[in-house]
Amino acid sequence: MSDEMTAGRTSQTGRRAVLFGAGALGAGALLAGCGDDEPAATPSTAAPATSAPADGQGTPGAPTPLTPAAAVPVGGGVILADREIVVTQPEKGVYKGFSAKCTHKGCVVKDVTGGNIHCACHESLFSIKDGSVQGGPAPVPLPERPVKLEGADIVPA
Repeated sequence: MSDEMTAGRTSQTGRRAVLFGAGALGAGALLAGCGDDEPAATPSTAAPATSAPADGQGTPGAPTPLTPAAAVPVGGGVILADREIVVTQPEKGVYKGFSAKCTHKGCVVKDVTGGNIHCACHESLFSIKDGSVQGGPAPVPLPERPVKLEGADIVPA
């Protein structure tokens, strides 16, 4: 074989080896990320976030409603996992919003009961009044996500 042909063959083989090695490395990195022992977050069965009115006549520039106010019980709340927000009503007519991601490991919180927002991953509890830590390993309160009552809906403030 000529030196020119041998050089071309080596170059192609080298490229294939590099591409194959990069593919294997990428797959290994991808598989390495699958070892988390955290349970998967489950979507909430709470009221779903609403969108523009069915007639398509939403008010231009108006915030998209998060949930109907009637769906948020006094002394409780709803988890809108798809929007990563918890809306609570600690007392009649007072609505609060917080991040639905636990400040311990980032799990989406599971339920709102007994005046607390509960994360089932490691049993952290947060107050429905101000998001403060009430128990568990969470290091800091849930970040506030300001909300307000607009008509019959809760919307981002």
